[in-house]
Amino acid sequence: MKRLLLDTHVLLWWLSDSPKLGSNTRAILIDPRNHIYISAASIWEIAIKKGLGKLQAPEDMDTIVEDEGFLKLPVSLYHGDQINTLPDYHKDPFDRMLIVQAQTEGLTLVSADEKVALYPVRQMDPRK
Repeated sequence: MKRLLLDTHVLLWWLSDSPKLGSNTRAILIDPRNHIYISAASIWEIAIKKGLGKLQAPEDMDTIVEDEGFLKLPVSLYHGDQINTLPDYHKDPFDRMLIVQAQTEGLTLVSADEKVALYPVRQMDPRK
């Protein structure tokens, strides 16, 4: 069993059936034995970027996450407090939150972001 946290771009690749998402990753995501988490931070990021006109994404992401069989990962006060423990390699606050959540919850972060590899967090490349 794998416990994975999808980066925002990976969730969007999954929902749009993007060819950027590798066949190995697709197989892992559909395997019911695996626990696939979506952070509230990702949904927040999507909503902000949609509101700014920088992103097109489906409405009602809460229902979509449920319908896909993914698990919802809330942002806790502890997660927020742990942001200060990260070196300042990555400036994106959403990615920093995902890194902290993966670290503190024992999850593998599925991300193509090269800056994630600078942190002590398990990472899986979604393009494979």
